[in-house]
Amino acid sequence: MSSSAQTILDVRDLHTHFFLRRGVVKAVDGVSFTLRKGEVLGLVGESGCGKSLTALSVMRLLPKGAARTVQGEIVLDGENILKRTPAQMREIRGRKISMVLQDPQTSLNPVFSIGDQLREALLRRGPAKLKEIMKQAVAALRRVDIAAPEQRIGQYPHQMSGGMKQRVVGAIAISGEPEVLIADEPTTALDVTIQLQYLKLLKRLQRENGMAILFITHDFGVVARMCDRVAVMYAGRIVECGPVKQIFEAPSHPYTRALIASVPKMSGARGRLTAIDGQPPSLMDLPVGCRFASRCAHVEQRCLEAYPGTTQIGADHTADCWKTGSI
Repeated sequence: MSSSAQTILDVRDLHTHFFLRRGVVKAVDGVSFTLRKGEVLGLVGESGCGKSLTALSVMRLLPKGAARTVQGEIVLDGENILKRTPAQMREIRGRKISMVLQDPQTSLNPVFSIGDQLREALLRRGPAKLKEIMKQAVAALRRVDIAAPEQRIGQYPHQMSGGMKQRVVGAIAISGEPEVLIADEPTTALDVTIQLQYLKLLKRLQRENGMAILFITHDFGVVARMCDRVAVMYAGRIVECGPVKQIFEAPSHPYTRALIASVPKMSGARGRLTAIDGQPPSLMDLPVGCRFASRCAHVEQRCLEAYPGTTQIGADHTADCWKTGSI
């Protein structure tokens, strides 16, 4: 993916907080990244670091009441969609940007047939006759490699396997031919064999549509197979971002190195698995300095006193670390 490719999604200094009785949880606290046309950007990090909430913030599907985006911009195809009204956002979702959630069991309505749920998504394109819509629904299921789609459109979610349900969710997500697809750990609920099939399916659909994908995962194996670039997230911030090859061969942030080191090796001598000592900081009481400092083997006094600025390592590679290049 060329760094000169046109940017389709530009997230700038995004802050999304949960306002609770016991305090403010800064779940997303200054996230910035770009997604280019036809690109797959991986977003990785430990559970609870803010990956899914970043995606929900971009989709403007935050939990009502407690969560709120308090600062930043989300520029989709040149327009800041944070200024859009809820009614206007409903016109954007499914057409310009869509999302595949990690659990298909909760993504599909159990009391409506697959055909009904696909038809609802297809009607977002514009009014059409029922017969034509059903033809499009069958074609959408066939496109995601579901066998006997003419029969499947009359079935309900409980009559399908997890892999088939995830394919249906994918068919719904791409039915409006969006420019951006957010895939939030879409293979988590699938077994290993089905995971590989689903990843190949996503890559094929991306090539056919030319859409950009924000792929959220905690699996570096999936990142290596799927992504052009990767952004590493920790405690509400993106701490390193760059091309996949550079991140794997020369990670610059201590947290990125620790994550890669913790991946089990299939070759070489057996030994204990590498673990990252300590715990992430509380998102209600974030430190003023580097958020990884309490777990870092290279911590210095300045790491505790101020958050490091973003260092440009290469043309398309950045990291937030005081000691970038010297470790």
